[in-house]
Parts: sequence; structure tokens; C-alpha cells
Amino acid sequence: MRKMRVLLADDHRHLLEVVRSLLKTEVEVVGCVDNGESLFEAAMELHPDVIVTDISMPKLSGIDAVNRLRESGCQSRIVFLTGHRDSDFVDAALKTGALGYVLKISMATDLLFAIREALAGRVFVSLHG
Repeated sequence: MRKMRVLLADDHRHLLEVVRSLLKTEVEVVGCVDNGESLFEAAMELHPDVIVTDISMPKLSGIDAVNRLRESGCQSRIVFLTGHRDSDFVDAALKTGALGYVLKISMATDLLFAIREALAGRVFVSLHG
């Protein structure tokens, strides 16, 4: 069976490496980018199954990048991985069509589950931690 193809976006390189390590046995990480503009470009080129992105990034926020991807016809499933607990951020993220919202503090337990749920077309929001 083919591994899920995942694109990671976060402006903290160390976190990208932690996430890559966390997911490496279950998914194929097809790219890592550190800003919203690069996220848009990489997603349009790589066509990942799932995009895992932060909200707060330089050049273009994760939410703005995902909205731009949707306008361009990108069908990748979206999971936000963020430190923002505020319900306004959750609402804004889900309005993009994202199916996952995982707090960074909960990524060890929730991220892979959220990716699987997104691929199945189900919403997962982790707000504990």
C-alpha cells in the first residue's frame, strides 16, 4: 500500500524536523517549507495527499495560503498544526475547508490520527494539552 504523501509547513525548522521524525514510519514527507508562499508553490507542484501547516508564518499565513490553494483547485486535505488555542483561529482554519486542527503541544498523540481522519474525510480538532 502506498504511503500517504504529506507536505509540512512551519517557520521553525527544528519543529519541521521533529514532525518529520514523528511521521516518518507512517507517511512519505514530500517536502518541508517555512513560509506561506513556499507552501502554495510546493503544494501546487507536489500535489500531496495532506498538507500539515502552521497558521502563523511569514510572507503568507497558513490560513491565507490554504485559501489561495483552494481558489487554485488544490484538493489536498489540510491539517493545521499550531500553538493557537483561541476559538477564532479554530473557526478561521475550519472555514478554509481544513479537516484537522492539532495543537503543537498535542502533536505526539494527535497529529497522525488527525492526518488519518482528514484522509477519511472526517474532522478532528484537538484542544487539550
